Amino acid sequence: MSGVREQVVVGRRASLEAVRAGRALEVLVAQDSRATTPLRELLEACRRAGVGVREADRRELDALGTDHHGVVARVRPGDELGERELASWPFGGEDVIVVLDGITDPQNLGAAARSAEAAGAAMLVSRLRRAAAVSPAAVRASAGALLHLPQARVANIPRALDRLKDGGFFVVGLDAKADRTVYDDPCPAGRVAMVLGSEGRGLSRLVRETCDALVRLPMRGKVSSLNASASLAAALYAYVLPSRRA
Repeated sequence: MSGVREQVVVGRRASLEAVRAGRALEVLVAQDSRATTPLRELLEACRRAGVGVREADRRELDALGTDHHGVVARVRPGDELGERELASWPFGGEDVIVVLDGITDPQNLGAAARSAEAAGAAMLVSRLRRAAAVSPAAVRASAGALLHLPQARVANIPRALDRLKDGGFFVVGLDAKADRTVYDDPCPAGRVAMVLGSEGRGLSRLVRETCDALVRLPMRGKVSSLNASASLAAALYAYVLPSRRA
């Protein structure tokens, strides 16, 4: 298809979500693939969506990506938004967005996106530099969730948060050193941006200072922390979502 940039995603689940998201251009299936239930589900989704399916030699699939398990999808990349779009995006009155401050590992990006999409987040915001990009590995780790989420990549997270605050967002930072837990105060109703830092450093100083509130998860076991995506999921479901309308 002339003029259309393409990417690939690997694996049956990610390929299925690419079809469901309307992003798949073509699905390649290994010639020796067995007609298992997940594969039949993918083929049926392709049929309904009018997405072409082509049998391919495994060497061709190997050249496109590793760990494909016999399925690769060629996809149309989503539009990458910037800071300006944050000010003009038609957010709803109770939208939740997730902001990632320094997530550099594709697996962590994918897992965080999966938690965000499952919780109904309206957008994922991350840094342009020193941050993981949307790659086949990240899409696979997200189980295809990255293909459904609008994404904005910005040069400066604190400045982006200020734009969101100007747009009526209450900005909450998830910080292990916060004085308040997710159970001490209810999350305000309305638009909320949940900010997640890296597993090693957490939130950067300027990002922490820009937040309207900082909360932490109470750790009652013997371990001192959860990984980033698990922390995000817990905070969204225990703190943010209870303030939304049913």
